Amino acid sequence: MLKKDCYLLGTITKTRGFKGDLVFFLDVTNPFEYERLESVFVDLNGMLTPFFIEQIKIQNNNRAYVKLEQVNTEEEALRLTGKSMYLPLINLPKLSGTRFYDHEIPGFTVVDEEHGDIGLVVQVVDLTNNPLLQIDKNGTEVLIPLRDGTVTKVDRDKKELHVQAPPGLIELYLGA
Repeated sequence: MLKKDCYLLGTITKTRGFKGDLVFFLDVTNPFEYERLESVFVDLNGMLTPFFIEQIKIQNNNRAYVKLEQVNTEEEALRLTGKSMYLPLINLPKLSGTRFYDHEIPGFTVVDEEHGDIGLVVQVVDLTNNPLLQIDKNGTEVLIPLRDGTVTKVDRDKKELHVQAPPGLIELYLGA
């Protein structure tokens, strides 16, 4: 399994107890969608290694208490802490309309309804109460809040994200 064929699920944050139990941070919108998770790929020195899940208990704070097969001691669990976890992209349902996955839009051209092409998506800055679309316009950073209605169209074929930026915001960054 290659990283380019996967999406980041989260991070193994710490051990829990002395029998190899772990705490996962699930960097997802709804962690409860993963309560039947059977396995994960863990990045061990650049190589995605599969681990099967014996038991998982999802918590309200995007944390999960997890017991992995063949990880039975605190020492074995410690070797996994701080490591990133991935799942295959094929597991994600296809989205339509104005919905998108954060990992799929970097490199998309952002087209504002009033100003046209305002640059390329660098990333979605996933702040809890105010997610932002980070855009690069020839070396100038543009940040657009991702509120309901901001994204008006996702064109996956043309790799374009159409937006309606708040009035005056684009001028503030680009002097347009």
